[in-house]
Amino acid sequence: MPTLTEISPISLNNDEILRYSRHLIMPEVGMEGQLKLKAAKVLCIGAGGLGSPLALYLGAAGIGTLGIVDFDVVDYTNLQRQIIHTTADVGRPKLESAADKLKAMNPFLNIRTFNTRLSSENALELFKEFDVIADGTDNFPTRYLVNDACVLTRRPNVYGSIFRFEGQASIFATKEGPCYRCLYPEPPPPGLVPSCAEGGVLGILPGLVGVIQATEAIKLILGSGDPLIGRLLLIDALGMKFRELKLRKNPDCPACGKNPTITKLIDYEQFCGIRGEEVEAEVTTSEMQVEELKKRLDRGDDLFILDVREPHEYQICNLGGHLIPLGDLPSRVNELDTSKEIVAHCRSGVRSAKAANFLRQAGFRKVHNLAGGVLAWADRIDPSMPKY
Repeated sequence: MPTLTEISPISLNNDEILRYSRHLIMPEVGMEGQLKLKAAKVLCIGAGGLGSPLALYLGAAGIGTLGIVDFDVVDYTNLQRQIIHTTADVGRPKLESAADKLKAMNPFLNIRTFNTRLSSENALELFKEFDVIADGTDNFPTRYLVNDACVLTRRPNVYGSIFRFEGQASIFATKEGPCYRCLYPEPPPPGLVPSCAEGGVLGILPGLVGVIQATEAIKLILGSGDPLIGRLLLIDALGMKFRELKLRKNPDCPACGKNPTITKLIDYEQFCGIRGEEVEAEVTTSEMQVEELKKRLDRGDDLFILDVREPHEYQICNLGGHLIPLGDLPSRVNELDTSKEIVAHCRSGVRSAKAANFLRQAGFRKVHNLAGGVLAWADRIDPSMPKY
């Protein structure tokens, strides 16, 4: 955190005083606190669901330097929750879109954009340039990478995560508090926890969690209040309930414990089992392209189309296949004929690859995974089919 000596050369001009007047008249912030905010440097990892409210509220509050790391482009499916982007931004890099909105909102911001995937090669150098790291990621490899890089660089990790109607928030990697690995030493097995793309997320939820993260970041900078250090806030938006778990620093934690074994950043994709999962899918699963499926259906081949999505997804669009959700497949596998040639599909091909592997292990020999799922079918076969 910047000290008073560090912020002394910094001042507010008349326009800034007017802009931040509602902060300045609060004794908990005042001129001193606003100067701390202006001197602070916060790095947002991601300009998506969590990164949108994070960046907007930090920028509006007067954070002097706001960094954003992202390498993605705006997609139509983002617009339900990623409020920093608009329909006109679809196809644009998220960094460009976010920077435009932030500059339009607050021209006094110093915005630093990093058009790159956060990795073990660049995380430490990036983090050293900032005071606070706000984690807006949506996958386990990056989440563990952010945690370990924060521990190694001694930067607080303002954490948030979302899924369907539920969210979490905390502050990890401070000197006195636990880190993410104290709570979750190892990632869950691949495929156990679906992503938001597979399971969905209430569009408002990242706004709720992202605003909590922005609040915690500002409290850290001001040195005020009771930050979420040693506390995990659990948010249930469906029941509108908030619960809190007390967290303790684990003395045997491999990252922040008394004798840490993690002294450098590792290969996080492999650590989370993602490479191994992809290799296994390549070896054991036969893929069929949508063009081949269309050709074979047109000539009347006897194919069994297995849809492993959820019933509410089937209602959005379908290929007319037999619906057995992936989670029900083990108990309903007797509905399938081992002599039939089966083509499994889902939204994008991830769940159906798991289904195809399961069926092969269960003794089915003629099983294909439809590469790209119904999204590929809509893109390359039937543009009138709705995409979601």
